[in-house]
Amino acid sequence: MKFINLTRRTEIGANCYYLGAGGQGVVLDCGMHPKEEGEMALPLLANLAGLPVDALLLSHAHLDHIGSLPVLMRQQPQARIFMTEPTAAIGDALLHNSVNVMTREREEVGVIYPLFTHRETDRATDRWQHCRLGQPFTVDGERSQARPNDALSFEYCDAGHVLGAAGIILRAEGRTVFYTGDVNFDDQTLTKGAVFPDSGIDVLMIEATRGDSPLPEGFSREAEERRFAEALTRAFYRGGCVLVPVFALGKTQEVLAMIYKFKRSKMIGDVPVYIGGLSSKMTEIYDRRANQTARVMPRLQLFPEVGPFVLNGKTIADAPARPGRIYALSSGMMTPKTLSNIFARRLLDRPEHSIFFVGYADPESPAGILQKSQPNELVSLDEDEPAVPLR
Repeated sequence: MKFINLTRRTEIGANCYYLGAGGQGVVLDCGMHPKEEGEMALPLLANLAGLPVDALLLSHAHLDHIGSLPVLMRQQPQARIFMTEPTAAIGDALLHNSVNVMTREREEVGVIYPLFTHRETDRATDRWQHCRLGQPFTVDGERSQARPNDALSFEYCDAGHVLGAAGIILRAEGRTVFYTGDVNFDDQTLTKGAVFPDSGIDVLMIEATRGDSPLPEGFSREAEERRFAEALTRAFYRGGCVLVPVFALGKTQEVLAMIYKFKRSKMIGDVPVYIGGLSSKMTEIYDRRANQTARVMPRLQLFPEVGPFVLNGKTIADAPARPGRIYALSSGMMTPKTLSNIFARRLLDRPEHSIFFVGYADPESPAGILQKSQPNELVSLDEDEPAVPLR
């Protein structure tokens, strides 16, 4: 059995791994690094030269796990592509959005982009095969009885995290390997926690953004939700609005579900909520699958129940920071030129407004820099824009 790490460095980025066994081989995920540009954002795909690549198995649709998929499919046209059905729906939308972003960056910074096109993405999706949770498959795409001595078979199981996310059980040469991808073991506000095997695993490959950081003693999600609702109320009482930087996939929908709970229980008033255009596409995909996926709040339709307004790259320019509103805008890391970055720069020197973080931020990202900044310090969230004093 052969395992190769194809990521460029040991950090959140272009997640990609190779597993070979019994004369067959699979690639696990194929992400794009969010902080690199051009080909440096890709995994080390050249290291696959001379190796059998029969299939690519995707754990979920965040871009650090799926963003380079069309490039690998171009290089490995014989490989079958497997994922859950929700991951396919989300991945299609995210990859097309990635083409738009790369095209804009080519015009702005002169990078050789895009690394793939809309047409190539459309052709790629025709090769995707959807897998049900708990159903074993061979890398040839046939349903399997999961016999342990087969050359190579796999099975998806629910990873929590985001819609469609799955861990992957791989069986080969009498051994069982488990690749988790990103995982949430506990229930979130909307999404139920992972349902993973608890025995029979010979090799475990687990990914962890905060694996070396234990939760504070006495931590509970319920208490954090109450703290969030109370902070929103205080911000509105001061006459301000609240920006919540979020990822379009996953965190946006969890925040919308929290807002639904807060309004329903009268923890906050019926305040207007704004999300971004890509977030709205992801939320629509969530809503269409409300009856088909494991949820803490079954059948909750986020758009009809919360009624968020949608901002995009054009309308954000004319969107003022109005009091008593929640702006749940991507990206979660506040990457330059994204809606959350643009909107945050309007709030930094206005103390009545607030910016609340509800997830991980890379310390070197604009969100991480802002979290470390002190009052009255000049803060730069975009090198192309002037620094603003933090009030």
